[in-house]
Amino acid sequence: MPAVVGAVKVLTLSTSSIFNIGDVYAMHPYSQAKTFAGGGSFNTGDDIQIQLDKSSIQVSDKDTIDQVIE
Repeated sequence: MPAVVGAVKVLTLSTSSIFNIGDVYAMHPYSQAKTFAGGGSFNTGDDIQIQLDKSSIQVSDKDTIDQVIE
């Protein structure tokens, strides 16, 4: 069924978003990310105490594509 659309104002679109006006059968947004973190990262909860005297992370990632997302 055709859609009648008036004025549209798009403020922002993120990396994995889809903007569609009109009829559509299926939409499949995807995104990919690579995260590097040192010791003590990604901890969640109440009253967590972490003591890292000397902590460092060194990353050398020379490959262009790790895994293709289709």
